[in-house]
Amino acid sequence: MSVTPRRPKGPPLNAMRAFDAAARHESFVAAAEELNVTPGAISQHIKALEAWAGTPLFQRNAQGVQLTQSGRALVGDFVAAFDGLAVAARALRNLSPNPDFQIATLPSIAQLWLPKHLARIRAAFPEINFSVTAMETPPSLSRELFDLAIFFGPLEEGSEQICLRKDEITPVCAPVLRERFEKDGFDGIALLHDQTWANDWTLWSEAAGVALADTQAGPKFSLYSLAVEEAKAGAGAIMGHTCLVEDFVASGSLVRLSDVDVSTGKALILEIPEKAQQRTETKHVAEMLG
Repeated sequence: MSVTPRRPKGPPLNAMRAFDAAARHESFVAAAEELNVTPGAISQHIKALEAWAGTPLFQRNAQGVQLTQSGRALVGDFVAAFDGLAVAARALRNLSPNPDFQIATLPSIAQLWLPKHLARIRAAFPEINFSVTAMETPPSLSRELFDLAIFFGPLEEGSEQICLRKDEITPVCAPVLRERFEKDGFDGIALLHDQTWANDWTLWSEAAGVALADTQAGPKFSLYSLAVEEAKAGAGAIMGHTCLVEDFVASGSLVRLSDVDVSTGKALILEIPEKAQQRTETKHVAEMLG
């Protein structure tokens, strides 16, 4: 008579994934953002894992969470395990004859900068479907199935980063507002703001030596592209990130209000996975974007 004994069960995979993210960030909120769940869900997963292990993995306090000694001892193994799982998942995906080429980028870049470049790339690689995901935070290319990411940020030594353009800003508006600006300066024009780059006007005015009555006054928009469209419609002036508005300036739908370009200290950066995780086309696509 055959015997089928009950085998010991490990903890749920989702709970272990939650611990991996929470331990790396030492934050339930950051882990929730990475895994696209709520902080409450992360907390419940961690409690389940702690119950299974019979020991606390995090200390909770008013300022947030901290790994316990037991939790800290596990971090290296969990990171290595999920890094390995990500590599295996990418290899599995790449078995498909024509898997989608996945690009992650900011909404503003996806809407204002990327389309003209993708048109050339699609023509060069007609057999590949290029998919674009707009997101506010750069993904981990070692963990997620993106083939490249394009975001504004500081250049980091030792990473697979390519500087596409320096991030510089200067005020722009519709041509219909030029006469008003020449008469009254910025006092006669509403200042339009993107909520993500809320300090653009302050940064530019201080660096350019231009006094503004209130750098925070004026309409605010949740998407930079919306603010740009409002500027084109004559609603006011927007602080133009030059690489995002250069085509509108070239076409005449926006005009510059100053010859001064101010650096934000960041750059438009293209990041690709480590060489072992790259597709055969990745380098060629990166070169065409550069």
